[in-house]
Amino acid sequence: MRTFPPNDISSLVGTQPRHDLGESFGPNLRLKDVLAGMSGFDELELSYGTVAGDPGLRAVIAAAHGVDRDDVVITAGGAHALFLLAFILCCDGREAVTTTPLFPLASNGLTVSGGRVHTIPLSFDAGYRIVPAEIRKRLSPTTALVSFASPQNPSGVTIPPANIREIVDSVAELAPRAFVLVDETYREATYGDAPISSSVAGSSSRVITVASLSKCHGAPGLRIGWAITQDAALREQLLLGKFNTVISCSPIDEMLARQVLETAQHTMPARRRHLAHGFERTAEWISSHSAFVDWVRPDAGAVCCARLRSDAFHDAAYSGSTPSSTG
Repeated sequence: MRTFPPNDISSLVGTQPRHDLGESFGPNLRLKDVLAGMSGFDELELSYGTVAGDPGLRAVIAAAHGVDRDDVVITAGGAHALFLLAFILCCDGREAVTTTPLFPLASNGLTVSGGRVHTIPLSFDAGYRIVPAEIRKRLSPTTALVSFASPQNPSGVTIPPANIREIVDSVAELAPRAFVLVDETYREATYGDAPISSSVAGSSSRVITVASLSKCHGAPGLRIGWAITQDAALREQLLLGKFNTVISCSPIDEMLARQVLETAQHTMPARRRHLAHGFERTAEWISSHSAFVDWVRPDAGAVCCARLRSDAFHDAAYSGSTPSSTG
């Protein structure tokens, strides 16, 4: 029997603590925020949705990413898209290349699908930067998927577009049947007026992007995500995989999701200001404790990586020797 590994982040859907210092998203939207000014909701039929997802919702997502509506498949959250892609592409021992740290559900999907996973560790000292040459060294004709996030979860580091293009070029050369999956869930979660990185959706038929309403938009309860691919055969498998797992998404969720996205120009600036405030407070705290704490400054997102400085917390600090001046 295949088993799913236990995971501490299951607490995301457990009893909520009063103060969650590890929260990975901003304030949740409330239903009244979404319903304000919305009409036709009471006439919605509680039927099955379509397998691909509501055409209007897919059109909104497609327009925001510069792709065709039919390139978009709606899924039950971004995690569902990640799992389906792992199951379709990496079953039966096919190879995947990914990085760590990584959103646990992304890596777990690869493992439980039976794929052979080559994991590239990204280091704090190197700023969690992906080196395309390291991915290239792990590619082979049997590679089926290269998977990473930009911005990364949990570091918040964005991968430069030139590096992504270099990775895609290497895959085309060395792993001609493989796809490059870029999880863009945090792409729009920038700080204040900071620029938003362009999506890589549609940049190549080899590129798949995944995102959702959970992080940037503050609507994880809607359970709406999406995958974007321009490969017709892969899209067909995603549709079959979705039908065989959840049949369709809820029409209620899809209707509300469309409203969230269509009003994002009004709601997102306030959310980005909220993120900027949290970022500034974190930066100030790190700066005021810089003798003891170091961090990798994130480019986007609601979480980051910090650590105790080894030169301030070494063995001598606990051996009874005279404290340093920073003590």
